[in-house]
Amino acid sequence: MVINPNNLINKDHYRMTITSVIGPHRGQPVLTAGVPLPQAQAAMILVHGRGATAASILSLAQEFDQPDFAYLAPQAAGNTWYPFSFLAPLAQNEPHLSSALSLLANLVDRLAEDGFPSDKVMLVGFSQGACLSLEFVARHARWYGGVAGLSGGLIGPDGSPRNYTGLLTGTPIFLGCSDVDFHIPRERIRHSTEVLRKLGGDVTERLYPGMGHTVNEDELDFVRGMMAGVVAN
Repeated sequence: MVINPNNLINKDHYRMTITSVIGPHRGQPVLTAGVPLPQAQAAMILVHGRGATAASILSLAQEFDQPDFAYLAPQAAGNTWYPFSFLAPLAQNEPHLSSALSLLANLVDRLAEDGFPSDKVMLVGFSQGACLSLEFVARHARWYGGVAGLSGGLIGPDGSPRNYTGLLTGTPIFLGCSDVDFHIPRERIRHSTEVLRKLGGDVTERLYPGMGHTVNEDELDFVRGMMAGVVAN
């Protein structure tokens, strides 16, 4: 089975808002689903792709089918986290990129206030959302419950300095992508794997022959296994 998270629809959610965000994404809603936070054992932040919505990526919660998780999906202003390719010079994607990273940082902090330390928080993104999630954890390296970049890689043109600080401390990280994805060069997947491993991440990289820009059952299974590990620890 292959799915495109950008095309999924889910109406079983409610809204919260993170207001302490800089720039274009300030005041954007965060949709939630799954177990209410007070009853959840872990939380997952789902980050949608370009042109998609929080509601669409939130429907992955149904595919993961983990009863102990709360799911949170922030909505990008204009359905786009940043305007140009993730391979463009970083300055071209400002101030949207910094605003998007600020939103994720505030959401992680909000979860910490609600009793979810970073090792009980997973970040999962598809396409542009995968790029944003991976860049966020590299810039805010710590021990996360798990990270999955589905069809995405670290942001910035070839040769960008990767002078990130901090340690991922064995964080399970999954990078899955087609080997012929027309948005994501496989060289960037391999480069991202190398960088995240140097930061201490326990990275699994899988390139799927001829898959296209989508998500397959093997990727979903891997994320389910990561989720089970977060709840068990």
